[in-house]
Parts: sequence; structure tokens; C-alpha cells
Amino acid sequence: MVEVRVEGSVTDADGDEVWSVYDPVFGDQPDQATWRTSVWDRHTARDGFRLARAWDDGVLVGFGYGYTGRSGQWWTDHVRTTLAPDVADSWLDGHFELVSIGVLSSARGRGTGRALLRALLAGLPHERLLLMTTPDPDDPARRLYAAEGWTVLGPGTSDRTVVMGRRTRPALSG
Repeated sequence: MVEVRVEGSVTDADGDEVWSVYDPVFGDQPDQATWRTSVWDRHTARDGFRLARAWDDGVLVGFGYGYTGRSGQWWTDHVRTTLAPDVADSWLDGHFELVSIGVLSSARGRGTGRALLRALLAGLPHERLLLMTTPDPDDPARRLYAAEGWTVLGPGTSDRTVVMGRRTRPALSG
């Protein structure tokens, strides 16, 4: 059985452990040192940072993390240029940005991604949740997000992505 835990702060050892899953799942960084300085260390320092990890028999098999997205951060500012202005204005700044969920191939298809997603988002104070994912509606990750109530808000930062959002409570009308 997979055990999932959520934490708000991390150590250097936690980064090493997450890398052990990040690299085989995503493989988009040249090495761990580059990933640490260009991605991980910057993200873990952001307000509202949360990390969920899943272990199977004591071995890390998955992780998910995010933080409070703000204007002035790369992702928020770039997504603002791709979304329709009214959508950007009502969704961006102060949202929870789901940055990444990764599950080793050996642990897929057993609900690990769903458990990570639910644990990571449980109890958040944010009213708006955002992420970027594949435009392919048949992709397993995209199907997971849709099944959990996320909807496509518009294009992402490349033609290979879309922005999805979910509200935790109804929007206030102005």
C-alpha cells in the first residue's frame, strides 16, 4: 500500500530524494545540480510551498509540489500573456500553482497520482488552483485532472501545453 505525506518545508536530503523520481519521470534537466539551482531551490523558497510524497514499502515512488503563484514569477507572468485577459485577471495572482506531479512507471495505474494530487491540495487556503499540462485529452495526467474537476482555461506557454484551473469555492462577483 502506498503511503502519502505532505510537508511545507524541505531539507537538502528531501531534494535528493525527489530528484530520484523527478529525473526518471521527466528527464528534462541535464543533471541534478542544474535542477537544484534552476528549479528546486527557487520553488521551495516560495510562499505556500507544499510537497507531497508517496512511498511504497519505504521507497519513494512519487511526488507532487506547488506553491502560491504571484505576479512577478516566471510562470504567472508568461501564462498571463497566453490567457484571455478576463480569464487571466480572474485566475492569476494568489492562486496555488501545481508545478509538478511525478510517479515512477512501476507505481502508475494504482491511484498513486490521484492520492498525491488529493493530499497536496487538501486544506489549501487558495480559492484558485492552476497547472499546465498536455493538450491531449486522452493523456492519463490530463484525464486525472479532468476527473478531479479541473477545466481547460486556455493555451499554455507552448503549443504542447494548456492551462487548467479549478476553483475550491465559487468566485465572488464584482
